[in-house]
Amino acid sequence: MGVKEPISIFTSDYQTAEFMKSMRDLASLAGVLKELSTEKMYDSPIETIRFLNVIQLINEASLGIKDAIDNEEVLYYRYQSTYPQDNEPPTLAQITRMLTILERNNWIVKQSRQIKMRDRGKNLMDGLIRMGNDALAYYLQDDIGRSLFQARRDAEISAAYDDQGISGGNKIASMIYNVEEAIKQLEERQLELLADRNALPQLEKINQLMLELEAKLNERLQQFGTVEESTKMSDLMRRGTAAISKGTSLSLSLLTKYIRFVNMQLTPTANTISPEKVRQFILAMHSSEASTNIPTAHDILSFMEQNQYEEEGMDGLWVPVKFAAPIGPQDITDAVHYLQTYEPKLEKLMSHQLEHTYEETEMDIRPIKDALQDASWKMTQSLIDTERIEHYLSEHGETEMEELIVESSSNKWHDAILSLLAVSALTSNKKVEQQPIEHTKDYEKQWEWIDDDDKRFTVRQYPYDDE
Repeated sequence: MGVKEPISIFTSDYQTAEFMKSMRDLASLAGVLKELSTEKMYDSPIETIRFLNVIQLINEASLGIKDAIDNEEVLYYRYQSTYPQDNEPPTLAQITRMLTILERNNWIVKQSRQIKMRDRGKNLMDGLIRMGNDALAYYLQDDIGRSLFQARRDAEISAAYDDQGISGGNKIASMIYNVEEAIKQLEERQLELLADRNALPQLEKINQLMLELEAKLNERLQQFGTVEESTKMSDLMRRGTAAISKGTSLSLSLLTKYIRFVNMQLTPTANTISPEKVRQFILAMHSSEASTNIPTAHDILSFMEQNQYEEEGMDGLWVPVKFAAPIGPQDITDAVHYLQTYEPKLEKLMSHQLEHTYEETEMDIRPIKDALQDASWKMTQSLIDTERIEHYLSEHGETEMEELIVESSSNKWHDAILSLLAVSALTSNKKVEQQPIEHTKDYEKQWEWIDDDDKRFTVRQYPYDDE
């Protein structure tokens, strides 16, 4: 394919003029930061943002976004009008010192009517501002989100630099490392996430990030697959694919468990317990597969352990225990007497063998189909509560999807999940039908649609359900 190796300072000729200039730029950045650094700056991060505010004003003037800056005084007053939230803006003497340091390191040049930006200053200022913005976006995430954010950022930087023939560093390796770290934290905190009743948005976000990262990682690895040195990437490719696969399975499993817990509390499971299914459930609980969505005993207890009832402490523990009923001494005496005097009853020998008679009968298959559909619908109703949706539709007739979800129960997210499950069950069993519409009303609620087109439907009962 003739793909060239990306430009990298680690493989360049140290004697070229271009390499020397790039290293001098880095030395200049270090020099500016050293001259500006004081004990006060290290102790107060606000001092750092004041320096960045000053170079941002110079940068905006150089780009023509704002009027040119003639001298130190113009910069001093522009700072105060641009950043009124700074209660202690730098003094004129401090701004003069900053400009002197920038000029000494060839970042700016003072002309008679304008303070002008040099190319070195432009490049290094852009780098500093990007670094600050990246750091802010990183720290706005939670613990798991930071690693996933950095992994996605690595993929974006790799695409922005490597595809242009400039090395972005070992970004693929960094991306995979950050995904592995996120998965490690996700595994350690999954009980905490299951116990948190408001963790669904975070779980959805983690799962969405995993899906995005899977696509980006595959895209990046395919790009490197065309390079001659792709053999060096084989171990990295296997490691990355395994990490993304494990992370996606883990996040999907957590989401499924979470939805099961929401539905479990309103489902009359006591009426449908099957010994065989209980045995399978216990066996599956001990499965070590990351992709399993069956909650373990730790998962269940973590979700149910606190704040279930009014005045119950948050540090309580819900443990299902069943005590046997007390057995009195008379009951034991009667049981022993029964066992000691038990005599099996023998059936009399049959004097003759009865002859079986067969009768041919024709049956209509439609009642059988109706009976099977009715049995299937009753099984669905035993698992999913559809009564509120059916009752609301019978009273109000055809209703918008969002109105039906909010008005039939509440505006909380877990009720929305249960209502959507009920609508899905009714639709699949042909109890209701949906019609697309163009315009919908908005209702106050604690959740949002991922795709607004999903709410552009009305729901109504089939005519024969009204008869």
